[in-house]
Amino acid sequence: MSIRVVERPTVHVPPEDDNRVAARVETFLIVAGFAGMLFLLPRLDWGDGSVRYFQLTALLTQGTVSDGKYSMVGPLLSAPLWLIGKLVGSPEWWTLRYNTLLLMGGLAFVWFTLRDRLPRRLLRRFILLLIFASMFAHHQLGYNGETFTAILVLTGTVGLVAGKVRPGWLAIAVGVASTPAALPAMALMTTKWIWDVRRLRWVLAVCSAVALVMVEAWLRRGSPFATGYEADNRGNRTIMPYSGLPGFSYPIFFGILSLVFSFGKGLLFFAPGLFLPVRERLRDLAAGRQLYDLWLAFVIGLLLLYAMYWSWSGSSFWGPRYLLFAAVPAAFALAVRCHRPGDSAVADFITVLALGLSVWAGLNGAVFGDVDVPKVCWPDGGGQYEAPICFYTPEFSALWYPFVVGGKPLSAGQWIYLAYGLAVGAYLLAGPLLRLAGHLRTWADPMMARIATVRW
Repeated sequence: MSIRVVERPTVHVPPEDDNRVAARVETFLIVAGFAGMLFLLPRLDWGDGSVRYFQLTALLTQGTVSDGKYSMVGPLLSAPLWLIGKLVGSPEWWTLRYNTLLLMGGLAFVWFTLRDRLPRRLLRRFILLLIFASMFAHHQLGYNGETFTAILVLTGTVGLVAGKVRPGWLAIAVGVASTPAALPAMALMTTKWIWDVRRLRWVLAVCSAVALVMVEAWLRRGSPFATGYEADNRGNRTIMPYSGLPGFSYPIFFGILSLVFSFGKGLLFFAPGLFLPVRERLRDLAAGRQLYDLWLAFVIGLLLLYAMYWSWSGSSFWGPRYLLFAAVPAAFALAVRCHRPGDSAVADFITVLALGLSVWAGLNGAVFGDVDVPKVCWPDGGGQYEAPICFYTPEFSALWYPFVVGGKPLSAGQWIYLAYGLAVGAYLLAGPLLRLAGHLRTWADPMMARIATVRW
């Protein structure tokens, strides 16, 4: 006898009371933030992003397909932007805004899909945090592939929870195919989904992502098993004891410690919301709880894999480059704690601390980045002994280096974006700070009254 378990339908919850004035203000902040990203901030045109851009240009102008190691799945979908730019004489300007447009489109999809499944003010806070107070603020400046993967996995998981299961898995598979190293993360997230819905057939989603990776390898390199990383996939030998080894040779224990706690690459500093407990506050929000669990599963999968990679640090790239998706559950956790605060002064203090650090990480990444840091840690381009300084020393972390040297000269657009971002940060922090002040006043009033009774 066979037992057929039907997938659980998504439960629509009535939206909580939403303040119209706050809705208009927050919508304006979101739209203006995207405009600032598009038109005020300079683009990053170096590293892997420039390689991907030249590969796309060669394909569209000469019809040549590169056999390089970087996937062309994401860049191929930016071809319309390149063609528009070619028509108006600026293909680079248009193409280098691809990740910003991906972020805009992805968050628009999140809003319109979840606005009747989660409280709308919670969703707007989540979106504001992803724009201004997350690692996306830096990643959207370039043409690297992490943003494509993160946005497609984000929209795909939202689709799953909203009942659009097949399109959701398709988006996830395409996003992961652009970053084959994310396959284990997808496998772990798929396992969580199968456990929830009791349907083994969704393992086919992982198989489809693997198939896409193998087809691209076959078309570009002549073999479905050729990754492009076979030759000399290692870094320089430095003072670090496990440097210079190839592939996934880094001890996972030290890799996890570094990716979580290091000053220059640690999630604790670049995505502190990831470590805040929120499950109790999501008890009556089934969609939010299910999404949060799926997102955490994906992040754990990424963390476990990249902790073993010889270039776990992402080299000179700003922050924990390969763990961009961690910004999603981190921002959601902060939004939940702001929307549903607890009764504890300690909890409010931790929320304020994590939120303030997240706001600075977002503004630092968007405005300052890490352009000056590599000049110190990689002065000769190789960084024989200096690179670990940027990984582990607070003074040379991309987050704090501007305070050490005074920061690089900023353009007028960067100054405007910084001022606007600080205003948005103050808006996001206002509620938690007022609650914390209320806790302190409750504690201080009896103390002051007792002091007033003291006589000489």
